[in-house]
Amino acid sequence: MALHKVQQEGDLQIETLLTTVNGQYDRVSMHGVRRALLQQQAEALGLPLTIVTMHDSPTMEAYETAMRETLAPFAERGVTASIFGDIFLEDLRLYRENKLAELGMVGVFPLWNIPTDVLARELLQLGVRTIVTCVNGKFLDPSFVGREIDAQFLNDLPPNVDPCGENGEFHTFTFDGPMFRYPVPVARGEIVSRRYERPAQQGDANDVCGLTDDDPFEAEFWYCDLIEAATVPS
Repeated sequence: MALHKVQQEGDLQIETLLTTVNGQYDRVSMHGVRRALLQQQAEALGLPLTIVTMHDSPTMEAYETAMRETLAPFAERGVTASIFGDIFLEDLRLYRENKLAELGMVGVFPLWNIPTDVLARELLQLGVRTIVTCVNGKFLDPSFVGREIDAQFLNDLPPNVDPCGENGEFHTFTFDGPMFRYPVPVARGEIVSRRYERPAQQGDANDVCGLTDDDPFEAEFWYCDLIEAATVPS
């Protein structure tokens, strides 16, 4: 949605998409999406893709070093901004802005302060199709993982869950919409669970990537493994 709004406004030229990938599992951090599908998504969007490969549960220092080393060449080439889909988490926005300022860049937040129920309805009205790939077991039971976000999904969400998953309640993979040249062909695979233990030291990169559970010891997440369903259209 952030990409769509920026493209509609036409004031910024998109140089690349940027995503962190867990090097151990070769999947998007927290979302659990395979690298191959991430690459197909970028191709369907018609945009270059920059991948930042991270270790499993990196420290904040390692995370920030990797991001700085990735973004610095773009800043040197004259790229002035990084675009985020954050909606209302003030501390996360401030963190991003402070780190970008070190490189002489600014943050752009096209969805900022849009009510999330309004944003979720707009997503459906535009024809954006999204599958839930991961749910935080603290907020949702496993039956929500693997579902496509539609009106029934939004109606079924418990009242304490944000309709856009802004508090890390769930993560998604978008495979079709007005920003796509063609749908990304995906199929649902097995559903698995994974428990994350909090490290003794505070401030690991999962705090930035979405592991915001208040439990200092453990959080359980459920994943739907998305797989390639067919050959991508030529």
